Amino acid sequence: MKVFVRADTHVSSIVLDGEPKPKFTISQLITAVAVSFISMVIGYMAAYTSPTQNSLEKEFHVTTNQMSWISSFMPFGALFGALCGGTLIEHLGRKWSILVTNFLFLIAWTVIYCAEDYRYLYAGRIIGGVGVGIASLTLPVYLAETLHPKVRGTLGLVPSAFGNIGILSCFLSGIVYQWRTLALIGGILSTPFLLLIWWIPESPRFLMMRGKEEKSKRSLRWLRGTAFNVDKEHVELQNSLRQPYNQNERMRILFSRNILKLLFIVLGLMFFQQMTGINAVIFYTTKIFRDTGSTWDENICTTIVGLVNFMSTFIAATLIDRWGRKLLLYVSSISMVFALGILGTYFYLKDNKAAIVDLQRCGWVPLSSFILYILGFSLGFGPIPWLMMGEILPGKIRGPAASISAAFAWTCTFTVTKTFLPINEVVGTHYTLWLFAVMMLVALAFIKVFVPETMGQSLDDIERKLAGVKIKPMSSVGNLRPMPSIY
Repeated sequence: MKVFVRADTHVSSIVLDGEPKPKFTISQLITAVAVSFISMVIGYMAAYTSPTQNSLEKEFHVTTNQMSWISSFMPFGALFGALCGGTLIEHLGRKWSILVTNFLFLIAWTVIYCAEDYRYLYAGRIIGGVGVGIASLTLPVYLAETLHPKVRGTLGLVPSAFGNIGILSCFLSGIVYQWRTLALIGGILSTPFLLLIWWIPESPRFLMMRGKEEKSKRSLRWLRGTAFNVDKEHVELQNSLRQPYNQNERMRILFSRNILKLLFIVLGLMFFQQMTGINAVIFYTTKIFRDTGSTWDENICTTIVGLVNFMSTFIAATLIDRWGRKLLLYVSSISMVFALGILGTYFYLKDNKAAIVDLQRCGWVPLSSFILYILGFSLGFGPIPWLMMGEILPGKIRGPAASISAAFAWTCTFTVTKTFLPINEVVGTHYTLWLFAVMMLVALAFIKVFVPETMGQSLDDIERKLAGVKIKPMSSVGNLRPMPSIY
């Protein structure tokens, strides 16, 4: 056994010779899967308006404007959920905040199922959106604080996989069922977490912040497995939280120059994630396929897109801890530039009735472009902004900073979703899609200049790196150095 003393705190840290490094454990997999059921409901709720649009128009005679509100009220509610989510996870805890979102989803689906006119759907989508907003910042923070750095990328994508299962489930169910039955299925999907929550622990970092050191250690031991000694990680967690801050001090830190730089990176990733147009595409997939004029059935095409969306998450999971975050973001941006450019050109030729191309023979182009687009999004800009939000925001202000980031993301989502149909009617679908493609070109420059690589690094390592300290990924001895303040 070797003992090292940190120069800044003179607190001993223990490194056990020959001790196996805690990486993947069944406990961490159970934790990731349990909270991912919430992500599945989010995906299902996001996709709900696509297969239900036709049946809602027939039963409630909803107009285009009313349908755009039904779609966009979910991100509108998510904005408010994100604003209060930071305070919720700091006081109630990460685990129990996730449970609150689950109850909100159950209420939302009940309201929608009992709808007698479109206003019930407005209310249900807002309530569900509040749950989505809280969950969108709670899940990344919880997983960042519970998963080992070596598997945080892979297991951190489990929620994305479940979210895509939710989308696919909604698309598949939409082939057979109409809006009311789809709402019932959504309520059923909201129940598994009510059982699984009793299996998973609270975040060790949150327990330490609350002064519950023994519970924090037990949580770490459960997550890392009984075969591993968690003393070193527990001591490092104590050291990282050694300075308590009151609310005023936390706000001062939050708006300090260095933290604003980190917020800028996260907000930039969130902005470009929504500038891909993904939520507008998911919300209106069936309508877009119908508008292409392709001879291919729009419901079948929508289901294929959902299937590709689901499968691509597993590709991302195998690559994210090998290729890193930045490379996948590059691949994601370039793929979407090509897909959106081709799809925009197809709509341009269709809308202008160009005689030089027989679009009847090109019915495969919209589906192929959609597949490339969804594949590109799911590899990078889908999961990585949320994953990196939990990684690069410092622990002492992670709650309020994540709240700001998630609220900004849902503001962008609401704006894109609400304006997509009206803009389409004014300038045409082709210009709208080309605009998204241009934004992805700008995103490439943003990634190159501002986005750091966080693959394989502990949360404390990332804080030191962003403070300007050069470190070697996951070096047990190298990490034992003074940690300068980045605030």
